[in-house]
Amino acid sequence: MQLTLLKAKIHRATVTHSELNYEGSVAIDGLLLDATGIREFEQVHVWDVTNGSRFTTYAIRADEGSGVVSLNGGAARHVQVGDLVIIAAFAGLSEAEAAAFQPNLVYVDAANRITHTNHSIPKQAA
Repeated sequence: MQLTLLKAKIHRATVTHSELNYEGSVAIDGLLLDATGIREFEQVHVWDVTNGSRFTTYAIRADEGSGVVSLNGGAARHVQVGDLVIIAAFAGLSEAEAAAFQPNLVYVDAANRITHTNHSIPKQAA
C-alpha cells in the first residue's frame, strides 16, 4: 500500500510578489527549497492563511537569500502581496518507509528567513 505523507512544509511565508503575466508557478528562495528538500518543478500545495485560498502549482527556484515567494500566472489571482502562505509538498511512501519517515518543516520570519526547522508538529492542545 502507498501512503501519501507530508514531505516538506514552509510555514507562514510572506508573499513578496504576484506576477499574473509570468509563466505559472511559485518562485521560492533557493535557500528555502534546499532546507525543505522541495525540488524545482515539484508539485506543491499553497494554502493562503490570510484569505483561505488553496491551490496546487509547482515550485521554481528564486535567488538564494532573496526572500522571494512569488505566486505567478493564474495563482497570482489567489493571493495578495503580504499574505501569509503555507507551501507543502507530499510524497508517496510504502508503509515500511512511512514508519521511519520525518518531514522537513521550515519556519520563517516576515522576511522569509529561516527561524528554525523541525521534523514533527507539536501535539495540538485540547
